[in-house]
Amino acid sequence: MNKLRALISGAGIAGPSLAQWLCRYGFEPTLIERAPVFRSGGYMIDVWGVGFDILERYDLLEAARQRGYVFDRLKFVDELGADKSVVGGDVFRRALGGRFFSIPRGELARVIHETVESRVEVLYGTFIQTLHQHRDGIEVELSSGETRQFDVVIGADGLHSRVRELSFGPESGFATNLGYRAASFIADGYPHRDEGAYVSFARPGRQVSRYAMRENRSAFLFVFADAGHTPPGVHDSHGQKELIRTRFANDGWEVPEMLGRLEVAQDLYFDTVSQIRMPHWTSGRIALVGDAAHCPSLLAGAGAAFAMLGAYVLAQELYRADGNAFQAFPAYERRLQPYMVHQQHSAARFAGSFAPKTALGIRIRDAALNLMKVPAVGTLLVRSMFGNTFPLPLE
Repeated sequence: MNKLRALISGAGIAGPSLAQWLCRYGFEPTLIERAPVFRSGGYMIDVWGVGFDILERYDLLEAARQRGYVFDRLKFVDELGADKSVVGGDVFRRALGGRFFSIPRGELARVIHETVESRVEVLYGTFIQTLHQHRDGIEVELSSGETRQFDVVIGADGLHSRVRELSFGPESGFATNLGYRAASFIADGYPHRDEGAYVSFARPGRQVSRYAMRENRSAFLFVFADAGHTPPGVHDSHGQKELIRTRFANDGWEVPEMLGRLEVAQDLYFDTVSQIRMPHWTSGRIALVGDAAHCPSLLAGAGAAFAMLGAYVLAQELYRADGNAFQAFPAYERRLQPYMVHQQHSAARFAGSFAPKTALGIRIRDAALNLMKVPAVGTLLVRSMFGNTFPLPLE
């Protein structure tokens, strides 16, 4: 087996996932991460379908479940906190055969990272300055000033990928804005808990949700319609908080309390809800994986699963090709790209139903959720929305 030297940019979910498999196959991955330390924050994600399958293949299912949550109901409330629509978690578990749970994105990343942190060189506070492909490899200049040689470079650096920009062109050529922005943060000691429930309040074009976590913490997710034209000052957390306050200023329920917690939030996630659509994910010795290649959008809820799946398929193809990127990379695209194109189309349709932009859309969404209480209807709807599967190649 060729001792492939791989530089992986991004130590979130896709990067460590790929590093784990490359280590198993005898390759030599190096991870770099722009952030100065491991990033543990993030919004709640659901694990089902291919996400459940791939965690089993990684031998990480039980570790993830221990850090995850099983919500027993999903509900929307009105301005006074009265229930408008409620769906029990049993609907999802019954339709999916119990193969469904939720986990904070940062906790899933930690579960994966722990499998490689003692086996792989990880450089935090580091990013790629330049890339130069040549006949025998790639010369990489790092932000530290150091220059290194690798056989391949993998961009696992997310929606705003540096590797993609250097190798394929600016983000504007591949990003499709789905018409929303999203923000998430975690706060301590929020008084309204509703243990085991995912609780949301919606007005036309905007929605806020909360869920109780362990250690008396609560997580919040704000989603609002937005054309994507960034107002002045929104590039820093102060401007981002101001924009959220403006959009939700007149809303009832607990929104004023949530905005108060937002004011002092230290670790705010804020971004457009976008997809990355590319005709090719590879170029010579360079490949993209995860959100950098095929981001389905935050609202799709399966980006982490698809990142792990992409890492698995890419590593498999490199193993089969004995480290030959010129054979492995096209095979990786052929195997995964049709599936991801289909998933992106589904995710784009789902965005409008997640946070409807009209009062009629909200009423239709609430009615559909209440219909899910009927077992046959609930099973049919859940399987149609969450029944994604992918034939995992054998090891």
